Amino acid sequence: MIRPADIREWRGHDVVDAGGHKVGPLEAVYTDTATDEPAMATVRIGLPTRQRLVFVPLDGAVVGPGYLMVRYDKPLVKDAPSIGTDDVLPAEEEEPVFRHYGLPYRAGTGGERRLARG
Repeated sequence: MIRPADIREWRGHDVVDAGGHKVGPLEAVYTDTATDEPAMATVRIGLPTRQRLVFVPLDGAVVGPGYLMVRYDKPLVKDAPSIGTDDVLPAEEEEPVFRHYGLPYRAGTGGERRLARG
Protein backbone atom coordinates (compact mmCIF):
# COMPACT_ATOMS: atom_id res chain seq x y z
CA MET A 1 0.00 0.00 0.00
CA ILE A 2 1.22 3.48 -0.84
CA ARG A 3 1.07 5.89 2.06
CA PRO A 4 -0.45 9.37 1.37
CA ALA A 5 2.72 11.16 2.50
CA ASP A 6 4.88 8.89 0.34
CA ILE A 7 2.91 9.35 -2.89
CA ARG A 8 3.01 13.15 -2.61
CA GLU A 9 6.80 12.96 -2.61
CA TRP A 10 6.61 11.50 -6.13
CA ARG A 11 5.21 14.67 -7.71
CA GLY A 12 7.05 15.28 -10.99
CA HIS A 13 8.19 11.66 -11.33
CA ASP A 14 7.09 9.63 -14.34
CA VAL A 15 3.81 7.73 -14.29
CA VAL A 16 4.04 4.57 -16.39
CA ASP A 17 1.52 1.91 -17.31
CA ALA A 18 1.90 -1.81 -16.57
CA GLY A 19 3.84 -2.26 -19.81
CA GLY A 20 6.36 0.40 -18.78
CA HIS A 21 5.07 3.02 -21.26
CA LYS A 22 5.49 6.57 -19.96
CA VAL A 23 2.19 8.40 -19.57
CA GLY A 24 3.54 11.67 -18.14
CA PRO A 25 4.70 13.30 -14.90
CA LEU A 26 2.67 12.96 -11.70
CA GLU A 27 1.05 16.31 -10.95
CA ALA A 28 -1.19 15.86 -7.91
CA VAL A 29 -2.82 13.27 -5.68
CA TYR A 30 -6.52 13.20 -4.85
CA THR A 31 -7.62 11.55 -1.61
CA ASP A 32 -10.86 9.63 -1.14
CA THR A 33 -12.80 11.72 1.39
CA ALA A 34 -14.47 8.61 2.85
CA THR A 35 -11.24 6.72 3.59
CA ASP A 36 -8.60 9.47 3.62
CA GLU A 37 -6.47 7.25 1.34
CA PRO A 38 -4.92 8.24 -2.01
CA ALA A 39 -7.47 7.38 -4.69
CA MET A 40 -6.56 9.22 -7.90
CA ALA A 41 -3.64 11.06 -9.38
CA THR A 42 -3.45 13.63 -12.11
CA VAL A 43 -0.87 13.16 -14.84
CA ARG A 44 0.32 16.00 -17.08
CA ILE A 45 -0.01 15.11 -20.77
CA GLY A 46 0.05 16.94 -24.10
CA LEU A 47 2.33 19.29 -25.95
CA PRO A 48 4.21 21.96 -23.97
CA THR A 49 1.83 24.66 -25.22
CA ARG A 50 -1.36 22.58 -24.80
CA GLN A 51 -1.05 20.52 -21.66
CA ARG A 52 -3.87 19.10 -19.58
CA LEU A 53 -4.24 16.90 -16.52
CA VAL A 54 -5.84 13.46 -16.79
CA PHE A 55 -7.01 11.37 -13.88
CA VAL A 56 -5.82 7.83 -13.12
CA PRO A 57 -6.81 5.61 -10.18
CA LEU A 58 -4.07 4.64 -7.74
CA ASP A 59 -5.51 1.23 -6.82
CA GLY A 60 -2.80 -1.32 -7.51
CA ALA A 61 -0.14 1.36 -8.16
CA VAL A 62 3.46 0.39 -7.48
CA VAL A 63 6.40 2.68 -6.79
CA GLY A 64 9.64 1.87 -8.60
CA PRO A 65 13.00 3.65 -8.89
CA GLY A 66 11.98 7.06 -10.23
CA TYR A 67 8.49 6.12 -11.40
CA LEU A 68 4.96 5.27 -10.31
CA MET A 69 3.43 2.34 -12.19
CA VAL A 70 -0.36 2.29 -12.52
CA ARG A 71 -2.34 -0.74 -13.60
CA TYR A 72 -4.21 1.05 -16.39
CA ASP A 73 -2.95 1.14 -20.01
CA LYS A 74 -1.59 4.38 -21.42
CA PRO A 75 -4.33 4.78 -24.11
CA LEU A 76 -7.07 4.44 -21.46
CA VAL A 77 -5.36 6.99 -19.21
CA LYS A 78 -4.81 9.47 -22.04
CA ASP A 79 -8.53 9.27 -22.94
CA ALA A 80 -9.63 9.87 -19.33
CA PRO A 81 -11.59 12.96 -18.32
CA SER A 82 -9.24 15.90 -17.91
CA ILE A 83 -8.94 19.40 -16.53
CA GLY A 84 -6.72 22.35 -17.39
CA THR A 85 -3.36 22.59 -15.68
CA ASP A 86 -4.64 25.35 -13.37
CA ASP A 87 -8.14 23.95 -12.86
CA VAL A 88 -9.78 21.97 -10.07
CA LEU A 89 -12.10 19.04 -10.70
CA PRO A 90 -15.70 20.21 -10.03
CA ALA A 91 -17.69 17.86 -7.77
CA GLU A 92 -20.25 17.17 -10.50
CA GLU A 93 -17.48 15.89 -12.80
CA GLU A 94 -16.16 13.25 -10.40
CA GLU A 95 -18.55 10.50 -11.47
CA PRO A 96 -17.40 10.48 -15.15
CA VAL A 97 -13.81 9.94 -13.98
CA PHE A 98 -14.80 6.83 -12.00
CA ARG A 99 -17.09 5.61 -14.81
CA HIS A 100 -14.24 5.92 -17.37
CA TYR A 101 -12.30 3.28 -15.43
CA GLY A 102 -15.35 1.11 -14.65
CA LEU A 103 -15.19 1.98 -10.95
CA PRO A 104 -18.23 2.47 -8.71
CA TYR A 105 -18.96 6.02 -7.61
CA ARG A 106 -20.82 7.17 -4.52
CA ALA A 107 -20.89 10.73 -3.28
CA GLY A 108 -20.86 11.32 0.47
CA THR A 109 -24.07 10.78 2.41
CA GLY A 110 -24.75 14.52 2.36
CA GLY A 111 -23.75 14.81 -1.31
CA GLU A 112 -20.16 15.72 -0.44
CA ARG A 113 -17.50 15.29 -3.06
CA ARG A 114 -15.60 12.03 -3.15
CA LEU A 115 -12.16 13.38 -4.09
CA ALA A 116 -10.08 16.05 -2.37
CA ARG A 117 -6.83 17.32 -3.81
CA GLY A 118 -4.01 16.63 -1.39
